[in-house]
Amino acid sequence: MKLLFDFLPILLFFVTFKVAEGRKAWAADFASAHFGVLVSGGQVGAAQAPVMLATLVVILATLAQVAWLKARRRAVDRMLWVSLALVVVLGSLTIWFQNETFIKWKPTVLYWVMAAVLGLAPWVAGRNLVKTLLGAQIRLPEPVWRRVNAAWVVFFAAMGALNLWVAYRFSTETWVNFKLFGGMGLMIVFVVALGLYLGRHAEEPGSPEGHERHGRHEPPEPREARGTPPAGR
Repeated sequence: MKLLFDFLPILLFFVTFKVAEGRKAWAADFASAHFGVLVSGGQVGAAQAPVMLATLVVILATLAQVAWLKARRRAVDRMLWVSLALVVVLGSLTIWFQNETFIKWKPTVLYWVMAAVLGLAPWVAGRNLVKTLLGAQIRLPEPVWRRVNAAWVVFFAAMGALNLWVAYRFSTETWVNFKLFGGMGLMIVFVVALGLYLGRHAEEPGSPEGHERHGRHEPPEPREARGTPPAGR
């Protein structure tokens, strides 16, 4: 359910774009009549109408996500705040100038922000944020946590670069398709592969702390060393 909630703005962007792309003349008239005040010159061209309407929808959808969480007194993730700021700023520029380049940069900036946060946190704050998020659900040796964190950094950095490559090398329609199916598909593949990797290194819940240190296995401490008297005493 959370996955659907997170991807809802992207899904609505895709649906709106596809509907408007199939009826460009109607989309241009509709956008000019109802949202002309938001556009430089007051008129929306047929070529720009699909991405403009889709951008307006994604702005409203992201605002609705935050409002819904606030209304239910639930915490709003920091990345959702970042996403909201980016989509409002870059989306507004796309609508005003009728130029899809701005909104095409939004996924890249968001991916690179997440890569920077995960990559810099261990150095700046002394925290592995992936371990902070998942440490209560799974126990892993410290070197594995570092590799998992690095894998997310590389993945987000690569996704940001890939988004720009698709945006500048292919049509807007192809980029919209990639934004939904390519982005979601690659994310699922990465998460599944990472899950398999974690499964190989996960420690048993009952294993003692520090059973694996610095990449090598050590025997558990004697009971006396842990302050527990041996049986029979």
